[in-house]
Amino acid sequence: MKAFAAHIQFEIRNAVRDRSLLLMNYLFPLVVYLTIGAIMTKLNPTFKQALIPSMIMFGILSSMVLSLPTPLVTARESGIFRSYRINGVPTSNILIVPALTSFLHMIVVGLIILFTAGPLFGASTSIHYGWFILAFVLICFACAGFGILIGVISKDSKLTILYSQMIFLPSTMIGGIMIPASMLPGSLNRIAHLLPTSYARELFDISLGAPLTPHVVWPIFVLLSSGILCFLMASLLFRWDSQVKYKKKNPLWGLVVIAPYVAGALML
Repeated sequence: MKAFAAHIQFEIRNAVRDRSLLLMNYLFPLVVYLTIGAIMTKLNPTFKQALIPSMIMFGILSSMVLSLPTPLVTARESGIFRSYRINGVPTSNILIVPALTSFLHMIVVGLIILFTAGPLFGASTSIHYGWFILAFVLICFACAGFGILIGVISKDSKLTILYSQMIFLPSTMIGGIMIPASMLPGSLNRIAHLLPTSYARELFDISLGAPLTPHVVWPIFVLLSSGILCFLMASLLFRWDSQVKYKKKNPLWGLVVIAPYVAGALML
C-alpha cells in the first residue's frame, strides 16, 4: 500500500511538472470552458442548462483520452516499464495509478467548473448531486479505460494521437457535449450511442431534472461494462518493453471493448 501511495504521489508531481500534462489536464479544458461559456450562452441561452456537464465531459476527454495514453507509450519505449518490472512493480499499478491520478485532476477541474459556471455564465446549478456524481464517476471510468487501452496497444505516440482522436472528435461533435443524442436524426443517434459521452449525457440530464425512465440502466451498464473490459484487455495486451519480442498479442482483441456500445446503440 505504501508503494501504491508513493506511485500516486510520483504521478501527481510528474503531472504538475510536465507542461504538456498540465496543459491537457487543466489549461486546455478550462480555456475551452471559458470560451464556450462566454460564446455559447450568448448565442444559445438554453445551453446554460447543459454548460456544466458538457464542459466537464470535455475536460475528461482531454485528460483521459487525449493525454493519458502518451506517457504509457513513452515509458514503454524508454525502458521505464522494464525497470518497474525489475523492481517488482505489478502491472495493475502501472494501469491503475495513471487513471486514478487523472481522476483526481478531473475532480479539481470539475469543481472549478461546477462552482464558477453559475456566477460567470448563469449556468443552471439546480443539480441532483447523487446522479451527477454517478455520471461523473462512470464517464471518468469509461474514458480512463479507453485511455489506458490506447496507451497499451499503440506502437508509438503517433498512433496514440490517431486512436485518441477517433474517440475525441466524434464525442465532441455528436456525442452529447454540444448536442444531446436525442436531438440528432435517427442514423446519427445510433452512431452517437457508440460513444461514451452520449450515455454520460443521459445521466447528467437526469441530474439536471430530466425524467427518470426505466432505460436509465443502459447508460450505467454500458459505461461500467466498457470500463471493466478496457482495463481487462489492457492487462491482457500489456507489454513491458517495446524492444523485446513477446508472443504476439493481436491488438484487434481490444475491439471487444466496443461491444457494450454496439449493444446500447441497438437497444436504445
